[in-house]
Amino acid sequence: MKKSIATTLLVIGTLIGPIAAVAGSDSDMDRSEPKAFVKDSAITTKIKTKLAAEHIASLGRIHVDTDANGVVWLHGTTRTQKAANEAVEIARGTEGVKDVHSRITVKKDD
Repeated sequence: MKKSIATTLLVIGTLIGPIAAVAGSDSDMDRSEPKAFVKDSAITTKIKTKLAAEHIASLGRIHVDTDANGVVWLHGTTRTQKAANEAVEIARGTEGVKDVHSRITVKKDD
């Protein structure tokens, strides 16, 4: 009986550990306004969808973050400056975006 309880607790601890670690590292957990979080997520999703629709392979390596004020941060790599510029224009043309900051770098051999 004691072995089965100990085994059960060990299994539960093993399963819950990674979940707690991920939850603890989630930067969105400290959002004070749920409406702002939904708005930010919606803007980020719209931009990612538009980038994917362009079918430019290097646009897939661009990460999109949106803050509570509608400011978008793009970072990652593209193969050409044209693709980087296109990503910025796509973000700027997205509803709800107030400003765009790009940290996209060009890596031609990637």
